[in-house]
Amino acid sequence: MVQYRRNRVPGGTYFFTVTLRDRRATTLVDYVDDLRVAFRETRIRRPFVIDAIVLLPDHLHALWTLPEEDDDYAGRWRSIKSRFTRALVKSDVALKRNAKGEYNLWQRRYWEHTVRNEEDLARHVDYIHFNPVKHGWVKRVQEWPYSSFHRFVKQGVCPPDWAGTNVMKDGRGYGE
Repeated sequence: MVQYRRNRVPGGTYFFTVTLRDRRATTLVDYVDDLRVAFRETRIRRPFVIDAIVLLPDHLHALWTLPEEDDDYAGRWRSIKSRFTRALVKSDVALKRNAKGEYNLWQRRYWEHTVRNEEDLARHVDYIHFNPVKHGWVKRVQEWPYSSFHRFVKQGVCPPDWAGTNVMKDGRGYGE
């Protein structure tokens, strides 16, 4: 089995992409309340700061900062994925199982990037907030309800019309 090397920085800030196994699924937004509970319960037991986040139907992007002297983001993701899966099973959502009998909801791996500096952080926050436009779910960032962008607007960090209409002359979204 391939050994993945993860960069582990106690108290670090990390960017993540976490994906469902079925990229056509809409589970994350269909059951957004259950996902929020999974995050909340995990954060109670294993605190961390969600600096920015966006939930799309089949994947999510998040920026987290861990407490000083703590680098266990993997355990937190394990908890979130497990709690969300259990909530769906409890609600009788039909989930497929693999040959080992495990639920096939999540991709096993996820993308992790250690944020290096303020510029890197700002670039990832922008990427997170623009992602629903990039994927064609909305035309403007503020139209997507499952995003920390709305918190940034309330805090005065971003104007409500940040990134404008977000459409290029050829109809593609910014960043494609």
